[in-house]
Amino acid sequence: MSNPVTKPLTTSTPTPMPTTLTLKSGASWDDAWRRCLAAAPEAFQDDRVLNLWDSGWRADGRALPATSPVDGRPVAGPPRLDRATAHHAVRACLDQHRAWRHVPLDERRARLAAALDALTAHRELLALLLVWEIGKPWRSAQADVDRAVDGVRWYVDGIEPMLAGRAPLDGPVSNIASWNYPMSVLVHAVLVQALAGNAVIAKTPTDGGVACLTLACALAAREGLPITLVSGSGSELSEALVRAPEIGCVSFVGGRDTGAAVATAVADLGKRHILEQEGLNTWGIWNHSDWDALTAVVPKLFDYGKQRCTAYPRFVVQRELFDAFLAAYLPAVRTLRVGHPLAVEEAGDPCPQLDFGPVINAAKAKELHDQVAEAIDRGAVPLYRGNPANAHFLPGQDTSAYVQPVTLLGPPPSSPLHHAEPFGPVDTIVLVDTEAELLAAMNASNGALVATLCTDDRATYDRLAPQIRAFKVGHGTPRSRGDRDELFGGLGASWRGAFVGGELLVRAVTRGPAGERLPGNFPEYQLMP
Repeated sequence: MSNPVTKPLTTSTPTPMPTTLTLKSGASWDDAWRRCLAAAPEAFQDDRVLNLWDSGWRADGRALPATSPVDGRPVAGPPRLDRATAHHAVRACLDQHRAWRHVPLDERRARLAAALDALTAHRELLALLLVWEIGKPWRSAQADVDRAVDGVRWYVDGIEPMLAGRAPLDGPVSNIASWNYPMSVLVHAVLVQALAGNAVIAKTPTDGGVACLTLACALAAREGLPITLVSGSGSELSEALVRAPEIGCVSFVGGRDTGAAVATAVADLGKRHILEQEGLNTWGIWNHSDWDALTAVVPKLFDYGKQRCTAYPRFVVQRELFDAFLAAYLPAVRTLRVGHPLAVEEAGDPCPQLDFGPVINAAKAKELHDQVAEAIDRGAVPLYRGNPANAHFLPGQDTSAYVQPVTLLGPPPSSPLHHAEPFGPVDTIVLVDTEAELLAAMNASNGALVATLCTDDRATYDRLAPQIRAFKVGHGTPRSRGDRDELFGGLGASWRGAFVGGELLVRAVTRGPAGERLPGNFPEYQLMP
């Protein structure tokens, strides 16, 4: 397949910058930490966070150093437990579970509602912690908190029919999740699981979010919710959080390497499980002409620097439409704004409306830069590279965790960018000539969570969409994780176990009639306990 482009096409055009940027008033890490100490003194001690198990906050574990991706400053690190202590925590959680499962539903609802009110009262602080710990832009951080609270309220208001004829599990639910959505994924899941009658265990992600999760769990624990929150490495804690006989269900969100090990363990033990794993989500272009719609959606696809399980890092484009695609895509990607999430103009104007800030850490930024350089060295063509001079940074700040948007044409098969999700602001484009090539390119990663096909002909979409190995496929529009009206799962290596969403999330963490088969991709012979 010949390559129609032989040299880089464009970089971003410099835009006027404010003369001076400064940190938003009252938004420093020190400000956030002081507020944490005041809001939940039982969970925060001097310069460290505590673990929560056996209904108490404990200064155990070895606190590791951590830095903010925003500017490299030190922040609170996870207090890592050892294997023996983790087993003690799990056994204590089972005792909580045996008591909590008998608490009447009305009381559980009242306690959940009180916890949601407390989270709402601390919305701004929770969002500020998300900015500093994982680099979310201010608007995105607030939205993450809001989605958690609003999502759980939906269950609180309508839980009765979802629990009809169902009972809590025989053991607590263990939650292991990636760092990118601590509130709307992890806290949301934990609270719904507790509402359904289960005690819950959550492991803080290794790469960030420990202070935000600690505050959220402290507010919930004050209302009597049976929550255990622990930190530790996967190798140390997996025996307790995945394999321990006390565990009734394992809920995992993360990468395929770790997820594969968890999947093997739960399958061997016959444990109920929900395993959401990465996949290369693709956006196909075939016999398409609505280019204005594509231009409008491209900036939205860079939300949080594409550090999302439902991000679209791959465009599969019909070759004869490549020129029209570029004419729609490049003006959109040039509008992207990157920078310090809490930088404001000296005069006190609102924060710049950034599309994204840093990636999760400097090591990830280096990995992405290296992957891009390697792909270009092996034949990929750089179509666009953002200009750091246009970024919104404070004077002298550390920018080692920032990656400007990059677009590559034709990543070579030997490059990780060809077959795996980069989890950063790197787009790749593959050109195809036939429908068979289109499907093969959109199915490059053996399964994905979402995909989109842009085609003017509905009949073409209806014929091709079922052959795309993604769980949710959109017709010209992006798909999302969702958690209410539509179940969520995945195909291939992107998902294992029970499908979730709305009532199915409740069913995944409760027991129904004897012999019930949960919706999901369990082995055919497996009936869930």
